Amino acid sequence: MSARPLTPQALGLACSRVPPGRRLRLAVRAAANSSDGFTYMQLDLPPPLFSNIKKSEFIKSSIKVAECPPDKLPEFALIGRSNVGKSSLINSLTNNAKLAKVSKEPGMTKLINHYLINDNWYLVDLPGYGFAKTASKASRDDWIRFTKDFFITRDNLVSVLLLVDSSLPPQQVDRECADWLAECEVPFCIVFTKIDNRKRDMPLNAANIRAFKQMMAEEWEALPRCFETSSKTGAGKSELLGYVASLREMHVRSK
Repeated sequence: MSARPLTPQALGLACSRVPPGRRLRLAVRAAANSSDGFTYMQLDLPPPLFSNIKKSEFIKSSIKVAECPPDKLPEFALIGRSNVGKSSLINSLTNNAKLAKVSKEPGMTKLINHYLINDNWYLVDLPGYGFAKTASKASRDDWIRFTKDFFITRDNLVSVLLLVDSSLPPQQVDRECADWLAECEVPFCIVFTKIDNRKRDMPLNAANIRAFKQMMAEEWEALPRCFETSSKTGAGKSELLGYVASLREMHVRSK
């Protein structure tokens, strides 16, 4: 199968459905090889400003995009498989263990949850790919509809954080989500979670991460930005927050 062309659109670094005047335009340089042997798209981003989170609060849950808060502030949306650790990552990034409810049953989050950060941008928790055992087919169809609507209609969506569980071997559904985001030209990066949590009888987390990148590299000429994180130890936290801050600054400058 032929490799994807080396363009921002193919890599999900622009969103064509956002009016041109409000679109986040990233300065893209030639892709460069990294120390791990993979090729990543390089972005010319401004220095991160105000990357530390000093204030965070839950604003509201919405069952449909039309019910979300006014689309006026920069948004960073988290998406991933059920039990990937979205709520734990949100609490870790904000230093607020009680901000997002961590459920013991995967797939309990079925709403779009907005968290206001430092009074000037949002973290948005979207439902996972899977649902609780009691969920109906209608619930799954609702997820497909309103989650995808959110991705392609929110003008101030700066980037999607696609969370991938590093304690598991590569999952095809994660690859399919990445491909869909790219095809719809939704900006995104990949955030590997649980790097400190190795499952029994499973490969090392580092091996799972490498295998996932290899799976993507089979069709992607250059990979999107990747981060490796642990909500327990805080590993990768400062790097991810710095990246978010740089993207946020770029977004503001493009307005």
